[in-house]
Amino acid sequence: MTTPLSTPAEAPATSADALLTVTGLTKHFPVNRGIIFRHRVGLVRSVDDVSFDVVRGETLGIVGESGCGKTTTARMLVRLIEPTAGQIMFDGRDITHLHSRAMRPLRREVQMIFQDPYSSLNPRHTVGAIVGAPYRLQRVKTDQGTKRSVQELLELVGLNPEHYNRYPHEFSGGQRQRIGIARTLALRPKLIVADEPVSALDVSIQAQVINLLDDLQSELGLTYVIIAHDLSVVRHVANRVAVMYLGNLVELASRNDLYERPRHPYTVALLSAVPLPEPASRTAEGRRERRERVRLVGDVPSPLNPPPACRFHTRCWKAQEICRTVPPPLEQLAPGHHVACHFPENTTPAA
Repeated sequence: MTTPLSTPAEAPATSADALLTVTGLTKHFPVNRGIIFRHRVGLVRSVDDVSFDVVRGETLGIVGESGCGKTTTARMLVRLIEPTAGQIMFDGRDITHLHSRAMRPLRREVQMIFQDPYSSLNPRHTVGAIVGAPYRLQRVKTDQGTKRSVQELLELVGLNPEHYNRYPHEFSGGQRQRIGIARTLALRPKLIVADEPVSALDVSIQAQVINLLDDLQSELGLTYVIIAHDLSVVRHVANRVAVMYLGNLVELASRNDLYERPRHPYTVALLSAVPLPEPASRTAEGRRERRERVRLVGDVPSPLNPPPACRFHTRCWKAQEICRTVPPPLEQLAPGHHVACHFPENTTPAA
């Protein structure tokens, strides 16, 4: 029986207590041609001028279509990818361009949960070696010894401590992801970046892993940045939600505000595709609630040659000439609700 999803409380977004502050984050991948004399023929604009902050103890969800730059953003936050431009401030320290030696101590405080629980675990190592690797690499000595610490971590994430000597192939997908979470928690990090932590799991297991992450946050005071494409999952785990489209941040708001009053047309289209659960979709008269489906025309443009100005204007039903010539800034239209659109939805004429 699947454990019901828990819903986090709203967290106030005060930049004064921000653990992570991202300003103008940009990543362009060069496209080269030629075998001997290689020359640059273009740039893949994976992430362009993204700014946000993450308050201590909150969960920020980043959503969007495949190829919008979510995973690239996540990998830049943990410095697995070098940013092209912008700034990443973690706990008051600029880590944007720190070299590997300077980043080594900070690896204890910033960790990542990977999407695929199968490829992220070394099949030749036992669970004890995998979860205990952070202690060995960071040369951390524990009072009760590495083995006992690893067994406590396994018990913390809902696994049997006696599985210390087993190999990854002996576990299911959900159990493997729990092993990855245990490895992430070994050094008691402050920030965890989770790149679609449940998308590769069965639906019946997703709720269990989500509730595990929520329990760990309450118990250990963790801060999460969760990358996801399932808007239903994000609604249950995030305090605030950032929506990305083709490398740009188009909307940032609290969970309730964004789901109840989406302002950007792209967000409206995404939410219209979320299926309504049968019990909750009945009106007071017993009739089934109907949600107007917004169907976007055309495919997502290539990040190698994105549209000018507003990148969504090629698929937007509200696009006008200004959308093709003037990039919309990310502005605050309501307290805590930022939108990058010239003609936002769900606003009064005066606004």
